Amino acid sequence: MPFPRTPGTLAAALALLAALGGAAATAPAAGADAGTAPAAPASRAAADLREVMFVGNNWDGTADVIESRGEFRRIGRVNVIPDRDERMREIHLDPIRLAYFLGVRSGPGEGHDQFVDDMYATPDGSAMVVSRPSFADVVSIDLRTGRVNWRFPVSGYRSDHMAVSPDGTRVAVSASTANTVHVLDIVTGRQLGSFTTGDKPHENVFTSDGLLWNMSIGEVTTALDAPWLDWTKGDRKITVVDAATLRTVRVTDMRDRLDAFGRGDLSDAVRPLVFTPDEKKLYFQVSFFNGFLEYDIATDRITRLKTLPANPATSTDRTTWVNDSRHHGLSMSPDGTKLCVAGTMDDYATVVDRATLQEGPLVETSKPYWATVSGDGRSCVVSESGADRVSAIEFATGRRVASVSVGDHPQRVRIAHVPADWTGPAAG
Repeated sequence: MPFPRTPGTLAAALALLAALGGAAATAPAAGADAGTAPAAPASRAAADLREVMFVGNNWDGTADVIESRGEFRRIGRVNVIPDRDERMREIHLDPIRLAYFLGVRSGPGEGHDQFVDDMYATPDGSAMVVSRPSFADVVSIDLRTGRVNWRFPVSGYRSDHMAVSPDGTRVAVSASTANTVHVLDIVTGRQLGSFTTGDKPHENVFTSDGLLWNMSIGEVTTALDAPWLDWTKGDRKITVVDAATLRTVRVTDMRDRLDAFGRGDLSDAVRPLVFTPDEKKLYFQVSFFNGFLEYDIATDRITRLKTLPANPATSTDRTTWVNDSRHHGLSMSPDGTKLCVAGTMDDYATVVDRATLQEGPLVETSKPYWATVSGDGRSCVVSESGADRVSAIEFATGRRVASVSVGDHPQRVRIAHVPADWTGPAAG
């Protein structure tokens, strides 16, 4: 797959950042822009809402809204960078911000700006809350008008994965260059608190026992990808906090668990993970590995490993694998019997039986970057970032049952709710 890391460009950007002073990466965030946080909107009856899926088109700066089941048809599109000109003026007036902006473009952006990483709906379906890596912020976009309700600049210079609390009122966002997770009020954008993580916080997950999990993945944009150079990737760990107080409950370094399991050769950078319905086990992917591992939470140990087929066409040069990903995307059927794996660099997705760990058909997909579950629970939905489409793969058969075209380089896909009569912003 021709997705080179462009090491020369990246090295130049990193050198520029070093010259400007890396300490600036941990600068504290400002609050929400003055005057932009609206009063909380009136609640909307659940009957007036429609279940959909948000698809973030990272390089486009748009989010497609599609049906959450059936044919997965596209309903509308939201421009998530309506303030692009203003943000770019600010960036060009600040040499340090400009250096990081260009670093995001040449590194994790693969030569493109990253305008949408993650997105969720507010509980009343009136707005879409979006993390925008290249702009290092989170914004709320009014789904009726397409305008920005509020904006929260994160600490440092890049925002990343988000998660929404079970009651839908709080959103957690990773500030990847500041090793911080911010927790915001989803309606007003006001910061409710934050906590410190390992290097490069990535995915966030709320669990039903009142905890918030963050996985830090370390440095993924360097070309120091040989296994013996793994120590250069930074401090990677799982940080678990009390979701109410944001106080750390425990910190888990998978290095020790991998070593005890006999796989000291594997990276301890935990990428996407998924919990079983009872939240007693979790399954996780790690950098550079075509497969996943099973972890028992109560005993604090890795219990099983599944290696999935390697695509013979995939380069063995690890520096060509995007952001250290081999497989990136994992979901589970609602009954907990099937796993769905996005084999990013191997160009397939597959459904795996959780009891036997036997994979089903390898469904050809183009650089699948994420996996989630359809609204009816029948299908795994993967974003094909290399083909600009979303595909649904049935859990029961492991076969593709639908595909829909979306924008440029789709990544995160999330279940959401919008007004029942919504077809797109009036202004966009």
